[in-house]
Amino acid sequence: MSSRIGVRLTQGVAMAKEPEQWQEWFHWLKAAGFGYVDLQSITKETLAALSEAGLSLGSFDARKVPQLLSRDEDKRSVAVQELTDQLSEAAGLGATTCFMCLVPEQAATPLTESFGLFCGVFPAIVEHAERLGIKLVLEGYPGPAPYYPTLGCTPEMLRAMFAAVPSPALCVNYDPSHLVRLGIDYIRFLREFADRIAHVHAKDCAILDESVYLYGRSQRPVFAKPPKFSEGPWRYTIPGDGNVHWQTVAFELDQTGYRGPVCIELEDHRYTGSVEAHRRGLIQALAQLHMFT
Repeated sequence: MSSRIGVRLTQGVAMAKEPEQWQEWFHWLKAAGFGYVDLQSITKETLAALSEAGLSLGSFDARKVPQLLSRDEDKRSVAVQELTDQLSEAAGLGATTCFMCLVPEQAATPLTESFGLFCGVFPAIVEHAERLGIKLVLEGYPGPAPYYPTLGCTPEMLRAMFAAVPSPALCVNYDPSHLVRLGIDYIRFLREFADRIAHVHAKDCAILDESVYLYGRSQRPVFAKPPKFSEGPWRYTIPGDGNVHWQTVAFELDQTGYRGPVCIELEDHRYTGSVEAHRRGLIQALAQLHMFT
């Protein structure tokens, strides 16, 4: 699996905005031993820079995602058109994996309502993606407190979504950190949705027993201030520093026949604030993944 390890690279992680800075990052990633990069957006120029550095594209982010689940019909229509256009452009550039997190436009939207909106707009989107040979991968990040409105985080909801839109183009981005956070068996999940996993994020989550005692699982701390990438009873970490058993994950992924990229999503408060800190975290994460694969 080591040759397939990549990085989800965003402006927040890379601290880079200019094309020259992205190119420098690509060459650093290749020299550090990475093979794939997930990008927020792609152009002919960025993909050429990736290729020149000897890297491959993992995924690109969908645009206008919250508007897809807007209560405003006109907004939904515009968002569907923009996404289908984006998918056509991406297919023309050779991209095959589109990442999205289905957080609705209004965070207070009940999940049942969001599911109804999903059933209305996604059949056409997924049909278009299937024709283009693009996989739409859904990440199970629960969404912001206090509503946690993201669609597609739990096995219950994913079963309903795949029943409503059975196309093989609708897939899962497997990120065990969110499952640990939610208390969902991340290995059972991997086995159940093995045929839907089209992308993997390497991120861990540590359950903090003392914090669970102090705050419980359902309420955030009132007086304490949790570190970044935490809500109190848990915190996201680099792979190997949390509750995920990565050797088992690697074995199960191999058993399912998954051969795609495994991209580190760096959300660990110890490795933020500077380019040097981010790179130190990525190197540490890469070294730990190599031990478990």
